[in-house]
Amino acid sequence: MGKHVKVKKPRPVNLDLQTIRFPLTAIASILHRVSGVITFVSVAILLWLLGLSLSTPEGFASAANIVDSFFVKFILWGVLTALFYHIVVGVRHLLMDMGYFEEMDTGIASTKVSFAIVAVLAVFAGGLVW
Repeated sequence: MGKHVKVKKPRPVNLDLQTIRFPLTAIASILHRVSGVITFVSVAILLWLLGLSLSTPEGFASAANIVDSFFVKFILWGVLTALFYHIVVGVRHLLMDMGYFEEMDTGIASTKVSFAIVAVLAVFAGGLVW
């Protein structure tokens, strides 16, 4: 019996990340994961702020002072936008799991529609915060 020798073929390796162009669908998927992490981390901060506001009248005044700054309002807008993004693209992913938007052209179209919906919701979040 002869030994089978596996010959390793050299494959091109691209390690320059600046030259890689991801499709729009991949960018949407990566951003969905990022928005999930942002939402997860922000829940702890928002719960702390809620607890502070509900503790005492002084705590409420303190929470209101914290939320009154432009920087914190901007952060809250970002958190709301990340949450909206996560929900909208999550629904898109669920629809894909059910067999819709599986082809590249429909996947790209559904990504563009998702981005448009999130843009409208981001404007809405800005109206809520400011």
